[in-house]
Amino acid sequence: MTKRRLVITAAFAAVAIALSGCSTLDKTAGMLNIGEHTEGLVGVILPDTILPRWETADRRFLQAAFDAAGVKVDIQNANGDVTAFATIADQMMAAGATVLILANLESESAKAVQDKAAVQGVKTIDYDRLTLNGSASYYVSFDNLRVGELQGEGIKACLDAAGKTTARIVYLNGSPTDYKATLFKAGYDSVLRPLIDAGNYTLVDSADVPNWDPVKAGAIFEQQLSKAGGKLDAVVAAAEGLGLAAIEVLKKNKLNGTVCVSGQGARIEGLRGILKGDFSNTVYKAVREEAEAAADLAMALLMGATPTKVTGSVNNGRINVPSVLLVPVAITKVNVKDVIADGYQKREDICAGIEELCRANGI
Repeated sequence: MTKRRLVITAAFAAVAIALSGCSTLDKTAGMLNIGEHTEGLVGVILPDTILPRWETADRRFLQAAFDAAGVKVDIQNANGDVTAFATIADQMMAAGATVLILANLESESAKAVQDKAAVQGVKTIDYDRLTLNGSASYYVSFDNLRVGELQGEGIKACLDAAGKTTARIVYLNGSPTDYKATLFKAGYDSVLRPLIDAGNYTLVDSADVPNWDPVKAGAIFEQQLSKAGGKLDAVVAAAEGLGLAAIEVLKKNKLNGTVCVSGQGARIEGLRGILKGDFSNTVYKAVREEAEAAADLAMALLMGATPTKVTGSVNNGRINVPSVLLVPVAITKVNVKDVIADGYQKREDICAGIEELCRANGI
C-alpha cells in the first residue's frame, strides 16, 4: 500500500484515499433528490466519440440521474475538438448553467474553461479525467492506479497459468494528454516492474497512443511486434480499444489467443474477446455509479450543500480537489456475467454467435 501511494505522489502528489469497501457492483445509489422543480441548469461536456462509452453509457446514465432528481441538464459532446469544447462551455454558461461537469480532452483547454467559469461564479466538476492545475470544485473517477494494478495482476496471472516464468512483453499505453493513462501505467508497471528488473520479464517496448486512437494503436503495435521479432508473450494494453487493435494485428500473424492481452472498459467487443480467449483480462468501471456520483456532487453545489460521499482528495498540481474515487473490478471469464447482471451490457450483445462460450461461462 505504501508503495502504491508513493507512486501517486510521484505522478502528481495525489493524497491517500480512504476508499469504501463496497463493490462497484452494489446497486445502492443513495442519490440526493432535490425535487422536481429545482431551479438551475447543469451542463455536461463529453470529450469525443473515439471511446464508445461517452455516448453509449455516460450520456445515458447522467441523463437518468438528473431526470430522477428533477434537475435540468444539457449534455453535449465536443467531438474531439478543444475549440468546440470551449464554445459549448460558453454557450452553456450564457444559457444559465451554474455547474459544469467536464470530461476534458486535455488539461490546458479544460483549465481555461474552468478559469473562465470561476470568474463567472460557475462551479466545475472534473468527470473521469483530472484537469491538471485546474480549479474544479470536485473530481469524480475511479481509483485509476488500482485499475492499472488490476491490469498488471491479470497479465501476470495469465502468464503464470501458461507456465511462463520468463516472458517478453510490451506496454501499449494510453494518451499522454490524459492523466488517467499516467496512473494506469504507474499501476501495471508497479506490478510488473519487479519481474522486469529481476530479469524474468523483458520489456521489449513501451509506447503511448495519442488520443487513445485505435488506428494509431494498431500501427504502433505492428512496430512493437516487429521489434520483438514476432515473439511476444503479453501486451499490456491500457484500454480495450488499444487491446482490440493489437489483437487484430495478432490475428493477422496467427498469434491471437497465445498472447496475454489486458484491457479496461468492459465494452461489448472486450467482453466477447475475454470469452473467446483473445483478451486475458480487463477491468470493469461501473459508469452508472460514476455518473450518479457526479450528479450527486452537482446537486450539492446547486443547493450549497456538503456532499456526503467524498472519499478524499487528489492534488491536481495546484490544489487538492475533493474527490470521489470508485472501486474498479477485475474481469476474466469467470465474472463476465457480473457486468451483464449489473446492467452495463446486454447478454444478447455479448453472446451473439458465441452462445456455447456464454453457457460454458455461466452466462
